[in-house]
Formats: sequence, C-alpha cells, structure tokens
Amino acid sequence: MVDVGNLTVGVLGGTGAQGKGLAIRWAQAGLRVLLGSRSAERAEQVAQEVAEVSGGSVRGCDNARCASEADVALVALPWEAHAETLRGLRAELSGKIVIDCVNPLGFDGKGPYALEVEEGSAAQQAEALLPDSRVTAAFHHVSAVTLADTSVSHVDLDVLVLGDDREATDLVRALADVIPGVRGVYGGRLRNAHQVEALTANVIAINRRYKAHAGIRVTDV
Repeated sequence: MVDVGNLTVGVLGGTGAQGKGLAIRWAQAGLRVLLGSRSAERAEQVAQEVAEVSGGSVRGCDNARCASEADVALVALPWEAHAETLRGLRAELSGKIVIDCVNPLGFDGKGPYALEVEEGSAAQQAEALLPDSRVTAAFHHVSAVTLADTSVSHVDLDVLVLGDDREATDLVRALADVIPGVRGVYGGRLRNAHQVEALTANVIAINRRYKAHAGIRVTDV
C-alpha cells in the first residue's frame, strides 16, 4: 500500500460541505491539509474550524496557493465554478495528482438528475483543462454529513477510484483507506467517470426516500 502520511493534501473548494468533510477525516488521520477557497479569509476561518474538530494540521488560503503548495489536490468545487477555476490553475497543478469529486447534477421537482457534460464528465473536463496533471476521479458518493460527524468513527463505504495512471489511482485509493471504514477500489479508466458521477443522483434519491446517508459497497473484492 502507498504511504501517504507525509503528503500535504490540498482541497480546492474546501469551504464547501464535501471538501470540509474530507478535510476533517484526512486531518484526523494525521495528514497535512490545505483548504482553498476564492476567499483566503473564508478559507482561514473554515480551516480553524476543521482544525478544532479534527485536532489535526489544517491551514486555509486561496485556491491558487492551495494548488501550488499541495502535493495532491482534491477538486471539490461547485460544478458551476469547475471549468473557470481549473482553467486558472493549470500552472499550479502541473505535474500533480488531481482528484476530481465533482458531480454535475441538476435538481427539479422530480429530484436530482445527471447533467450532460461536453467532455463526457467533470473528470474528463478536468483532464482537458489540466493536460499537465495526473487526473483521477473519486469520492463521489461519500456523505458530507457523515464525514463531518466525528461521532461516526467507522464510515461504512467503498470509494470508486478512476484514472489512467496506475500510480495515481493507487495513491488515491490509499487516501481513501486512511479514513476508518472506507476502502478505495479501482473503478476503471477515466472515460468511465460519467456513470460514477451520475450515480450520485441515485444515491441522493435513496437518501431522501429512506432518510439515510447511504454509500456504496463493492462485493467479492
């Protein structure tokens, strides 16, 4: 298994629920975490909150500094800001492993549904905008509520990790594994990210119907 203990993980869009939740769990596991945001002031405020909850090492800064100083970067941006933000961070993310967890979803009276993405998926859009980075896709189906609830000591789910770079997907799987109860499972090439992102709409529908925080488990692996 890949040793990730010495990594600094940057969370772009780290003031949102998903980014903040993963930051809490990674900081609890002893990783150094950088929270990025459009507003450095807001990032610093949330980083202090995460540090207090997790007892770990967390700093806040703007997205550009977060991308520059991180060893590996998680993209937890709102879909509406995805392309514009990543387009401006190409230099800072050059040569780095990038994990895209963005789900392009719409919501109407019938509930959540997957949006069409010109490149095929959010992860493939990231790959197109960051040609010098090693783009992966993961952490799409993790409940932000569960992540933020530190009374939940065992997070019962698998994280599907997609990508075309074996070394990169192994490292991302290891980042999943440091969260107690979570297991990183290789889920295929990046071209298959669309259906993984889209499945989030089904998970949200399940959670709404059953008032749960459901995750995904892969059997016989």
